[in-house]
Amino acid sequence: MSNHPGKLYVVATPIGNLADISFRAVETLKQVGLIAAEDTRHVKLLLNHYGISNKIMSFHQHNEEKVAAYLLEKLRSGLSIALVSDAGTPLLSDPGLPLVQKIKDAGLDVVPIPGACALIAALSAAGLPVTQFSFEGFLPRTSSARKAFFTERLGAATTWVFYESSHRILAALQDMATVLPPDRQVVIARELTKLHETIVKTPLANALELVTQDENMRKGEFVVIVDGATKVRKEDDALSPEQLNILLVLMRKCSTKTAVELAVEITGARKKLLYQAALDLEKAGRE
Repeated sequence: MSNHPGKLYVVATPIGNLADISFRAVETLKQVGLIAAEDTRHVKLLLNHYGISNKIMSFHQHNEEKVAAYLLEKLRSGLSIALVSDAGTPLLSDPGLPLVQKIKDAGLDVVPIPGACALIAALSAAGLPVTQFSFEGFLPRTSSARKAFFTERLGAATTWVFYESSHRILAALQDMATVLPPDRQVVIARELTKLHETIVKTPLANALELVTQDENMRKGEFVVIVDGATKVRKEDDALSPEQLNILLVLMRKCSTKTAVELAVEITGARKKLLYQAALDLEKAGRE
């Protein structure tokens, strides 16, 4: 048993093209004492490609709570461990959070080994604003829940992104089209880094038509990126309670004309709106 605890290395692996792995990731996978993998069969293909013969154990969403405790004890005994998912960066819509939480809470080291990530790859080639964005993971499975999801994000001003699978992409776009305007820009990125990689930027209505008509556009793993809602600058068509209160106070001290003119200067509201409100207040006072 080592006097020093081991480290957990969170290792990003390729999302399709096996060449998209860093030298550091390969060396880390060779040197750790154990590799915790979401799908051992899938990861073995990558390890065999790079001549890595390290011990692998299964670590997925159905056993991660139990296995996390075991891995923590291994780390405490001095064993270093690499955590990998089927593809891309672990924890991004993949297992691993309970393990990382336990290790951080125990005061042990978690070391990121950065690399491929479908989310970032898609954003970099999308042609939509990426200074601010929100990642929503996978969509809900039912139509009603998806529509509620889209309704909540209808007015979001920043770009937002979600993952979707081949057997739900069409239904997801159909639900989106019932909530979002047809001209909202979306990017559909599928099979990133693979032979049939496709990245399409188009209005929502065109995206739905494309996926409906082209069977190939319903195959693979998807990243969907949605442009933020456009902020349309328009004059307010109603006064705020605060503006109305200021107008009312002024009307108690001044003529209607003077009260309206002063309210325009104080609140910045349109004169027409304030004048109509003043007439309504006068009428209400007479009734």
